[in-house]
Amino acid sequence: MHAHFLDPYRPRASLIHQLDPRVKLVLTLAFIFSVALTPPGVWPVYILLLAIIISVELLSDLGVGYVMKRAVLAFPFVLAALPIIFTAPGPTLASFSLGPWTLAISIPGLERFFSIAIKSWISVQAAIVMAASTSFPDLLVAMRAIKIPRLLVAVFSLMWRYLFVLADETIRLMRARSARSGDSGLPGLKKGGSVLWRARVTGGMAGNLFLRALERSDRIYMAMLSRGYDGEIRSLPLPKLKNTHLAVLAAALAVLVVLLMLSFVL
Repeated sequence: MHAHFLDPYRPRASLIHQLDPRVKLVLTLAFIFSVALTPPGVWPVYILLLAIIISVELLSDLGVGYVMKRAVLAFPFVLAALPIIFTAPGPTLASFSLGPWTLAISIPGLERFFSIAIKSWISVQAAIVMAASTSFPDLLVAMRAIKIPRLLVAVFSLMWRYLFVLADETIRLMRARSARSGDSGLPGLKKGGSVLWRARVTGGMAGNLFLRALERSDRIYMAMLSRGYDGEIRSLPLPKLKNTHLAVLAAALAVLVVLLMLSFVL
């Protein structure tokens, strides 16, 4: 059993899947960069950006629901921007006491917080579409094609490889624990012992997991070196970009520039 559930790539026959990985990577980075540069409170531009990414989701044949459910994972991280509601200067919407402190909710702070939340949500959707429509090896080749430093690409590659190694070792440990846990067959009686026993076993498993994963990663890395690995991903040369892909790249970049300029005007 392997941890294929970690791989976000979903093969489809859509237009987005058929797009060159270099074009998808550049457009995704440009889209996220444009969203990040959009000033707070420019709601019409946010709606246009959201409409663009939803259109891409429909073209990718992944389904809007598939992307939306995974994009919800961004919201817990948005809570890090929550203090801006109380610290941003400006007119006060409401205030309340929290022990010895008095917190005031400012209108500019509320506007900035919701702007950060929406922009983060839109950006995560773009990243999910790219990851789900492009295999990770193709993404690595695309990174090198647009001149991302070799060391950084090697770090991404090894991180991805050893993430699966760690997940694989976790599955093996869970299977071993299940095989060694007695089952009395009595209803309502769980396998194993008390809560303290379970905590002790879980702690031992966590330490054993990292030791086994480290040992296995060393073996994998030595095997890679013996096969000529020198930090560079070897692959067939990418074909020349088609005129249609270049046209898509130019048109999409032009739209993003126009939306960015419009956001500053509004």
